[in-house]
Amino acid sequence: MIKEILIQFFIIALELTTLFVVISFAVNLLQAIVPYEKINKYLSGKNTFLGVVAALVFAFVTPFCSCSTIPVVVNLLNKKVRFGIVMVFLFASPLLDPTIITLMVAMLGVKVAVTYTIITAIFSAIIGLLLEKLGFETAVKNVRMTGYREEEMKFSFKDAAKETLNLMKTVYPYLLLGAAIGSVIYEAVPTEWISTYLGGDKWWLVPIAAVIGIPLYVRIETMIPLSKILIAKGMAFPPVMALMIGSVGASIPEVALLNSIFHKRLVVAFVASVITMATLSGFLFYII
Repeated sequence: MIKEILIQFFIIALELTTLFVVISFAVNLLQAIVPYEKINKYLSGKNTFLGVVAALVFAFVTPFCSCSTIPVVVNLLNKKVRFGIVMVFLFASPLLDPTIITLMVAMLGVKVAVTYTIITAIFSAIIGLLLEKLGFETAVKNVRMTGYREEEMKFSFKDAAKETLNLMKTVYPYLLLGAAIGSVIYEAVPTEWISTYLGGDKWWLVPIAAVIGIPLYVRIETMIPLSKILIAKGMAFPPVMALMIGSVGASIPEVALLNSIFHKRLVVAFVASVITMATLSGFLFYII
């Protein structure tokens, strides 16, 4: 059993490592051609549609985890960027990432990756603007960032390799953790057990998965290989997707950070919004 688990681990880890290094290096090179000045112009503009698109693009080209997003959010608020647009970025940033989307294509398929991207982008836009419409802008504390500066974009192969190495130091342990957990589940957990208790059309698994994802704080780098194994063993896809979005969209550390810049009613609204997004996204995958 241990031998089989180790073999499965090395197979998954090798696949993930190869994909991650190649994709991350390419993304760091491509960031040199991203028109950040135009994005900032649209973020601060009066056109709602262009502002939402700019927020989603900015979220996509800035690969941050949920906690790393907070300083950027504060910086945007200090620049007087419209509250609803900032909220769109806050929800979308940890969920939309070119490296993760590409890993998702490789491990879960093009249809899943495209559907995931569209659903999370739409829900981020709707929820962000809805919070503004409901007047939550008044729940933002007067916070100023000190020591924060916007990073200059990297242009050379050397800088791209350096950025890739730095990203590997941060993210790679989570990739290996996902590979390890997935390997144990693949070899040690009976397929019949997963398909019986976690498979089929048990709709109530979706909201449960969305809720338990937040305290788990499972990074999406861990969830992608784990999701592949769970689905292969018979777990229904909708609760897997709900777990993925819930764990990535919000976390205990992020909520603690948000509590320092938002009043409690906005923090509660944020958590409730992530759970709602994860739940509705999971249900949509039943239809799709």
